[in-house]
Amino acid sequence: MTILLASAPLALAAVLAFAALGKLTNVTAFAKSVAGYDIVPARAALPVACLVLGTELVSAVLLVLPGTRFWGAGLAFVLFAAFLAGMASTLARGMRVDCGCFAGVRDTIGPGTLVRTGLLLALTVPAALATRAAFRPVHLAVAAVILAVLFGLSTLVRRRTTRPVGPRTGTIIDLPAPIGELGAGSEFLLFAFVSPDCGLCRRMLPEFRSAAKGFRLVLVSAASEAELREHVAVQDDDLPVVTGPRVFETNNIPWPPYAAITSGTGTVLAHGGAASPEQLHAMLAEVR
Repeated sequence: MTILLASAPLALAAVLAFAALGKLTNVTAFAKSVAGYDIVPARAALPVACLVLGTELVSAVLLVLPGTRFWGAGLAFVLFAAFLAGMASTLARGMRVDCGCFAGVRDTIGPGTLVRTGLLLALTVPAALATRAAFRPVHLAVAAVILAVLFGLSTLVRRRTTRPVGPRTGTIIDLPAPIGELGAGSEFLLFAFVSPDCGLCRRMLPEFRSAAKGFRLVLVSAASEAELREHVAVQDDDLPVVTGPRVFETNNIPWPPYAAITSGTGTVLAHGGAASPEQLHAMLAEVR
């Protein structure tokens, strides 16, 4: 038991240091991930990202030193509790965004990330109790085993809970409206799946408009048309809107904003998340 307690701070320090050092290579990208949670104002995303980075680094250093492990574990507890609350908030709002946990790794928030963060949060308790344990080489090996089990469990949960994402390419998109009428003779249609509660949807709407040159833009939502026009600021009367309580489920749409490009007859040509202009333009480039 003493070995496990003494190894917990090292395991946490390794995770925090790895996460922070990776994010330092591209702080701007991490700030975009913070903004994607749609919890803090966009202008505050960079300061919050820097605060998180600094706290991760300080916590990692404090966890390594026996005399400051308690404070390092306390900082880690606050961090992981905040991460867990933020992730749960995005899921509760029907959003599926990149967690931004580790640089260079696309890790969409879901059951797997919740389990991993929850286990790391729990690991702060034994780490706080190991204030007097002197370092021994065996602690490194045990810390590695702890992390292997922790990340292995979260990966298993993610694989068991992963569902197909988006409408299958080559099939007809499933909407409660005639595709021919929506297309109005257009060769391609761009379906934007949005939600009134999604701040990213409001920010991305101008991007959908400007990027849709040569495409017929159609908004799709599970909310009513009145809610959509009010909260997403849809003011174009000629902009087609399709609503239905199950439009997300029937097309396997995991999160808004999401885009699907079809032929004029509704055959799906490309689809994917559209949380940034770069994502949207990359998808359009597949068809153009």
